[in-house]
Amino acid sequence: MSRIRQHARGSRRLTTTAGVAVTTATLLTVALSPAAHADPGPTRATAIEHAASALLAHAANLGLTSAEDTSVRDVIVDPDGTQHVRYDRTYHRLPVLGGDFVVHLKKDGGYRGADRATRGAISLTSVIPRISAPQAADLAVNALRAVNLGDRLQQLKAKPELIVDALHGTPKLAWRTNAVGRDSLGNPVARTVLTDARTGAQIDAWDSIETAAGDGQSLYSGTVPLQTTQSGSTYNLTDPTRGNTYTGDAANKTDLCIFGICISRAPSTVFTDADNHWGTGSTADRSSAAVDAQYGTDETWDYYKNVQGRNGIAGDGKGSYNRVHYGNNYNNAFWDDSCFCMTYGDGDGTAFGPLVALDVAGHEMTHGVTSKTAALTYSGESGGLNEATSDILGTMVEWYANNPSDPGDYLIGEKVVRPGFGKTALRYMDQPSKDGNSADYWSSSVGNLDVHYSSGVANHFAYLLAEGSGAKTINGVSYNSPTYNGSTVTGIGHDKVGRIWYRALTVYMTSSTDYAGARTATLSAAKDLYGAGSTEYDAVAAAWSAVNVN
Repeated sequence: MSRIRQHARGSRRLTTTAGVAVTTATLLTVALSPAAHADPGPTRATAIEHAASALLAHAANLGLTSAEDTSVRDVIVDPDGTQHVRYDRTYHRLPVLGGDFVVHLKKDGGYRGADRATRGAISLTSVIPRISAPQAADLAVNALRAVNLGDRLQQLKAKPELIVDALHGTPKLAWRTNAVGRDSLGNPVARTVLTDARTGAQIDAWDSIETAAGDGQSLYSGTVPLQTTQSGSTYNLTDPTRGNTYTGDAANKTDLCIFGICISRAPSTVFTDADNHWGTGSTADRSSAAVDAQYGTDETWDYYKNVQGRNGIAGDGKGSYNRVHYGNNYNNAFWDDSCFCMTYGDGDGTAFGPLVALDVAGHEMTHGVTSKTAALTYSGESGGLNEATSDILGTMVEWYANNPSDPGDYLIGEKVVRPGFGKTALRYMDQPSKDGNSADYWSSSVGNLDVHYSSGVANHFAYLLAEGSGAKTINGVSYNSPTYNGSTVTGIGHDKVGRIWYRALTVYMTSSTDYAGARTATLSAAKDLYGAGSTEYDAVAAAWSAVNVN
């Protein structure tokens, strides 16, 4: 389960007297409504103005120079008026990978501090590459071929972008190249390759498809309510109460996109129905999978709005859309920033059924939330945290939905796995190594694993924090969660885990956050929500130690 990522944002530029260029962008914030007759406190606009002033006063501490510009990515205003403004950065107009930071402000706009993805200053001797864009494209295509050995790839394309890499040691000029193509079945494959623009050496590489008031009879969740739109005598599967989110039929076609620009895109013909009763609960009816996808979108929207105070994936009240029946026996689902949409394959019918289960929907939409907030880089330990964020918060969506046909659990994708696959789920949060690949505990080599396996450390932490260690049965599922240090951990419940992780993600994590940084971020979040020295704060520390993150 994976993601294609793209950022686009308009901005206006302010130039400071110190020569540092500061850019602000118009974004919507997640702010809770103030109590009646209370001081409304700071708004999104005032938070941005306060942060701009803080950048002027603290430019040196933030590593900002006259060669750099900044743009606002996201804004959080807490109920007590505390403000958190997240920035991206450019150097001589080149995007800086690892240049993001979050400025924290008091209610009155006073500066509290900042979290930075990287702390080193950026100073390059030149921004002129020695390796040309075509050379970088060829290197990326070869890298894509290398991880798809034995498959005859078709329609290979690549588009390099010149950036500054501040994530991997000393900042350097680099090409970030998305290489895309199709496998022998016509399904999409993609890889992002980071290449040193002066030497041609590969710096890093990662998969860039993250592999995440009618009613309907779904495949996995029973009969579920649906909000639809009537047009004449026909209903279409568009929800006007959730930002006009809709579900369409991809007609078993696929996309071909290059760095967010699609040469061809599978259709998304909106499903329609004559009587507003959708699906039959069987794959023989194409709208059954659409019911699951739309329902998953609804529950994810409601979880983020009602529990976390976030109005839509981007926090702007706008809906996304789903495409079902994508590709040919496609064993995947993914979130794609470039279309702001979720896409679901039908599975091969042997290992997997249609990948439209509720926790999969929550997982994929959470990739969108991560993209709009911390933007955790999809490689190394930060990549594991990216995947774990989708597993953790997707699981919280499943618990929130409280659906008797798919009750809350700590298994990932258990509904889509077919008998004979050899496993009962894609991942197991109580003991991740049960999938045969994932890490239960942190070690110095965890960052070398595939991100779907390095995520195990955070998934295990989240389970221990929610339910504690040892053997138990919850909603009919047996768990037995061990600890690295032999400790006994007492859980605080899944609802608090979701709140702590979401605040850590949106307020404290940055693109380069690793496991040590995640411990710090979640402790800060627990302190904000429940107080330093609280039971919750101490439980966070104990759960991290239990997975060897100290």
